[in-house]
Amino acid sequence: MKTVFSILAIVCATAAQAAAPAEILAGYQAEAAKQTAGFQPSAQRGAEFYKRQFNVSAKMPACTSCHTDSPAQPGRHAVTDKAIKPLAPSANADRFSDSAKVEKWFRRNCTEVVGRECNAAEKADFVAYLMGGR
Repeated sequence: MKTVFSILAIVCATAAQAAAPAEILAGYQAEAAKQTAGFQPSAQRGAEFYKRQFNVSAKMPACTSCHTDSPAQPGRHAVTDKAIKPLAPSANADRFSDSAKVEKWFRRNCTEVVGRECNAAEKADFVAYLMGGR
């Protein structure tokens, strides 16, 4: 019986962190709406953000520097050459499934590529674009 409760506790703890991309998007949308009433995520703005060159002299001037022009394709880190799984949830079911990991990677990648932390509206647009699987 003790084993059953231990397994149940582990499953519940894992489920508490698990999220669907739509839930992640809804969270960023709600956060952005606090700043801009009626904010709606835009896949088009997300695509523009994904492809934008932020610092042409940097080793990672854009998201596409590591993630390729297609977020449904695997990429390689521009500095370490480490393989990177696709960003699009349609090609990688693990993407946007853990809100803590999503925040960690937004904080790290926005700082390195954009030169600052991304705001909630940018994150919502980005996730909306990637959910389109383009």
